[in-house]
Amino acid sequence: MEGQEESTQPENTADQQEDLEPSGLENIEPEVPARVTFLDCLKSPIIELSVGKDDDITILHAHQRLLEQSPVLEGQIATFGDENRRIELPDEDLTATACFLEFLYKGDYFPSLSGSFLETDPTIPTPDTDGVALLRHARVYTLAQRFGVPALATLAHKKIHLTQSTARGEIEYARYVYGHTKTTDESIRKPVAAFWATRSHVLRHEAEAEFRSMCLEFPQFGFDVLSLVLDNQEKRTARSETTIGGGRKRPRVSAV
Repeated sequence: MEGQEESTQPENTADQQEDLEPSGLENIEPEVPARVTFLDCLKSPIIELSVGKDDDITILHAHQRLLEQSPVLEGQIATFGDENRRIELPDEDLTATACFLEFLYKGDYFPSLSGSFLETDPTIPTPDTDGVALLRHARVYTLAQRFGVPALATLAHKKIHLTQSTARGEIEYARYVYGHTKTTDESIRKPVAAFWATRSHVLRHEAEAEFRSMCLEFPQFGFDVLSLVLDNQEKRTARSETTIGGGRKRPRVSAV
């Protein structure tokens, strides 16, 4: 009986040990970061933003979690002590900063975008000879670039293309763009140059003096416009020229 009892015990010790060894598949489920809700943002501490300098300072307030959408501001917040919870923005435009905060809370800023239409802004003069509306969006765009918030930069860029202005207003906008954006930022610079490259009649009749001043102040602007004009001229010439034997027909040169 004892022999029979011993023989009925399973002899799978090796198999059991194998089952206990890690297979490497235990933690294959991806870690999903916890969703930050709007309520979480509203529960976060309030941060002061000091915009301007000297006697022209305005104090704004916003929730920390929302401000941390900007990597730049997040880095500043990380250095805060227990008492100092203020971000100094001495060189930022107040209206552009307010638009930035409005975007953090609403996902848009005034005038709001609805499809391919902008909300009417009664504060913009008609006609907008100084480019007030264009400059507002341009300042929001450059602020978004500095703060590292690409979604806001994209939104401001879209609003720029939907904003009506005048020749002089466009010059003021071009002056701001070439004075405050990087030379490598073709997404906003190239459309400015292209606008003026295709509107020579406007330059002659509506804003010749302003255009000349702009070219002298920002030679890169004049070069960009001239390059596009010459590119367009070459394309028109290539289409109109007669080719013989696969080569371009050269004009005769007088011997005189």
